[in-house]
Amino acid sequence: MVEIDKSISFDGRDIRLKVGLLAPQSGGSVMIQSGDTAVLVTATRAPGREGIDFLPLVVDYEERLYAAGRIPGGFLRREGRPPEKVILTSRLIDRPLRPLFPSWLRDDIQIVATTLSMDEQVPPDVLAVTGASIAVLQGSIPFYGPMAAVRVGLLGDDFMINPTYKEIENGDLDLVVAGSPQGVIMVEAGANQLPEQDIIEAIDFGYEAVQDLIKAQHDLLEELGIAIVIGEPPAVDSNLEEFIRVRATDKIKGVLSQFDLDKNGRDVALDEIKDSAVKAEITQLKEDDPIRVAVNENSALVDKLFKSLTKKLMRTQIVEEGVRVDGRKLDQVRPGQAVADAVKASHASAEGFAAQELDVWEAELIPRVDSFLDWYFD
Repeated sequence: MVEIDKSISFDGRDIRLKVGLLAPQSGGSVMIQSGDTAVLVTATRAPGREGIDFLPLVVDYEERLYAAGRIPGGFLRREGRPPEKVILTSRLIDRPLRPLFPSWLRDDIQIVATTLSMDEQVPPDVLAVTGASIAVLQGSIPFYGPMAAVRVGLLGDDFMINPTYKEIENGDLDLVVAGSPQGVIMVEAGANQLPEQDIIEAIDFGYEAVQDLIKAQHDLLEELGIAIVIGEPPAVDSNLEEFIRVRATDKIKGVLSQFDLDKNGRDVALDEIKDSAVKAEITQLKEDDPIRVAVNENSALVDKLFKSLTKKLMRTQIVEEGVRVDGRKLDQVRPGQAVADAVKASHASAEGFAAQELDVWEAELIPRVDSFLDWYFD
């Protein structure tokens, strides 16, 4: 692959994108740098396993001591277990990335971000988020991207993009904004007491920088001659879908309108409909019937389509009739209970209030017993 190096600047701070330099055998790879901090992000894809009904996406962030110019001490001289920050960074990459994969995708996808160098000034986490988008797009994995992330700091009255560790510590805001061309996907923040308007302005300020990074990704893909892959969802057997709809719709509606049923009772009733009105009927079809052939080839197909129909009917009941499956109107809150002194030695923050039923959103706070207050504030 041809090596390509692109750079984008925010307030004099450059973010450099390098592709074709490392990990050529992965589906897609990019080294993203800012200052002396460099993160290598790779994306690989394998055909999906049979029978799974979820996206097996693995996001792994690796941070090694050698990135800071150190070697682990001790007898073994090996890295220890991942610290909490590494796990949180993996989640930070996963959260804006996962929703952009098509809901029908079932391929095994692995994203690995490895910090190769850290200058102890530039945090590598938001670089890894943007790098994950580039690696996925390079690997021609179906993806509604590009996607990018930046950190917004507030020092005095000025917002800044991707502040250093010291600027984050001295500032009043630490905000991570991730977005796609369609809008903001994720916001994660820590802050001192700030007006709501300042937070809104910070999100807008960050999203402007996100759009610049998205444009840089488009330019990079154009230079590489790579088109963004959306992919086509697998074809659904319309005959089977109609077969289930005709035989089960009225019966499902009947169960959803039985407001005295709890969740377990409702699930049992729906399973009975699925078995008696759908699966039993399919077994009566001829062996060469297209519907029976489709079910024999994919045993999970009936469950999937029945669940989809139930979800659609449940949503229709809520939106059109204004009532949930437990009989509550849209402006009603589920009754709740709270029990005081459930455990003896817990901290005050874990103490409940006196047992009561809540029919409104705001509940009156029941005063604690005097003896407990005397002990806690002593």
